[in-house]
Amino acid sequence: MQPDRVELLAPVDLQAADASGDAEAPTLRRFAMTAYTGGAMRIRGWRHPIVIDLAGLASTRRARPILRDHDPGRIVGHTTSVAVRDGTLLVDGLVSGAGSVASEIVESSINGFPWQASVGAMTSEVEFVPEGRDAQANGRTFAGPVYVARRSTLGEISFVAMGADDSTEARIAAKAAQGSDEMDETTTPAAVEAAPTAPAESPVQDVTREIAESRLQFAREAERVGAIKRACAGRHHDIEAEAIRDGWDPSKAELAVLRAERPEPPAGIVKEFSSTPQVVEAAVCQTAGLPEAEKAFDPRTLDEASRRWPRGLGLQELVVEAARANGHAGSWSFKADPAGMLRAAFSTMSLPGIFSNVANKFLLSAFNAVESNWRSIASTRSVSDFKTVTSYRLTGGFEFAEIGPGGEIKHGEVGEESFQNQARTYARMFSLTRQDLINDDLGALTAVPARIGRGAALTMNRIFWTAFLDNAQFFTTARKNYKEGAATALGIDAMTEAELMFLTQTDPDGYPLALTPAILLVPPALVVPASLLMNSLEVRNPSAKDYTSNPHAGKFRIVRSSYLSNAAIPGASGKAWYLLAEPSELSTIEVAFLNGQQNPVIEQAEADFHVLGVQMRGYFDFGVARQEWRAGVKFKGEA
Repeated sequence: MQPDRVELLAPVDLQAADASGDAEAPTLRRFAMTAYTGGAMRIRGWRHPIVIDLAGLASTRRARPILRDHDPGRIVGHTTSVAVRDGTLLVDGLVSGAGSVASEIVESSINGFPWQASVGAMTSEVEFVPEGRDAQANGRTFAGPVYVARRSTLGEISFVAMGADDSTEARIAAKAAQGSDEMDETTTPAAVEAAPTAPAESPVQDVTREIAESRLQFAREAERVGAIKRACAGRHHDIEAEAIRDGWDPSKAELAVLRAERPEPPAGIVKEFSSTPQVVEAAVCQTAGLPEAEKAFDPRTLDEASRRWPRGLGLQELVVEAARANGHAGSWSFKADPAGMLRAAFSTMSLPGIFSNVANKFLLSAFNAVESNWRSIASTRSVSDFKTVTSYRLTGGFEFAEIGPGGEIKHGEVGEESFQNQARTYARMFSLTRQDLINDDLGALTAVPARIGRGAALTMNRIFWTAFLDNAQFFTTARKNYKEGAATALGIDAMTEAELMFLTQTDPDGYPLALTPAILLVPPALVVPASLLMNSLEVRNPSAKDYTSNPHAGKFRIVRSSYLSNAAIPGASGKAWYLLAEPSELSTIEVAFLNGQQNPVIEQAEADFHVLGVQMRGYFDFGVARQEWRAGVKFKGEA
């Protein structure tokens, strides 16, 4: 788990601001911050780097306070604008504080001190991306392990003397004597000039004018983007993206859409699909309502499918397309010659291949929609066949040994403790019958694979969690990784004891395991208590007026599973909870996949002689086995 507060450290640009119309009013300094450039950061309290998704960064109000070292009692000034541009957080403001803290900031800047900015944000939704997976944010791709704060709220911005990133610097510049707002690129870090003493507007009027201008600018941009989106009507994603990115006016976007939708002259009949197989697949998926079809096809393919079949592509029309591609010389009406159409359509691999690809997409969509939190606590391995594989526990005998005078290096010894795993096949079969084709039932091609995909995911969950919860001999008092009793209910004291139990585990040679727990695994009933325990910085008892810091805030990543408390699985409990190591370091359970294939697949099979149609089969090859009991501790949560 991780803290819910982050500080983004960045350079500060400080320059003179216009003074008020009153000649006796104090001179205010402007500052400009490149507060965050959208990359991954190493921040204390977070186990892995964190990325703040600027698309989900909100502010409770426009003007934010500017402090010194995040101390609310040390006011420096306020912001005049906060903007996100090209994946970067930009902040402008005024040093409007009236005390010695603001004076110190300005005076030390004059002396050339390189101030940095530290932006405080409170996270409300954090996504953990494990190793081997990628995440998109701020126009970039980030490889796991990494945290991505999808939703956060901007708090205050502080001047700090030294941040975690020593490579950042503050470029100090002064406003030109003529009153220009441009930063002087030739100014040395120590140069800060005074602003003109009698501008036409007061500082308050100046801020109000800047806010009004910013609002007008954002409103105009929103109107332009909205008009472009309406012109593209959700069909021309490439035109929409280019128009928004390059600053087109709406009329230019409308013209581009008209040109894209202009009918093409008729062409001669050729022996191929009138559109590519990928476009045909996209049309079928769009017609059948594949969730997130934009992730399965590129925008150009989806646009072509919508243009070619604006009302959708039916099952019979798909067969006609394939028959035409294979040179069918008879009627182009399915109902006029269904037998001839079917023979021609299935005379090559084109149509069966499309059937399989479309079915596979619906299978995977349904498979991924089911809970898959087992991935967060299990290690995985690839096996090449269905034979039983044996692995030895690599927890001892690998410390370096001193080399003697002869220079001989000793071999590391693998302990006798071992575990076994074996991949097995789980499968289902379905048929696309002649009746389905004649009835033009596209649902037969999509609904059944979706149910099979969901069935594959449910099968994986049932087998995995049945193996995990069959742990009466895995977590035991003798192994010092299990405890029961009323004091084991999830709370600060129980968490402290569970963490200590984990940290004092030893390898087979009696030496410390030297691992830190990373995962708090809980059933649904404990998700809220676990979230409070991991996210609250203080533990409060209002009746006793007792306020103490929470020693476990942000320590562990919460993983929950509905299967932990499901009464149909032996060993399930709504009160038991677990502390587990990161599975990439040491895992309590392992899943083996044949040839590394971690998703079920659908493929076409030759239909039996008595079946008029096409048969398809979905199968999934995997095996589950418990692994290292030292990688976790279990607390029963009750007596």
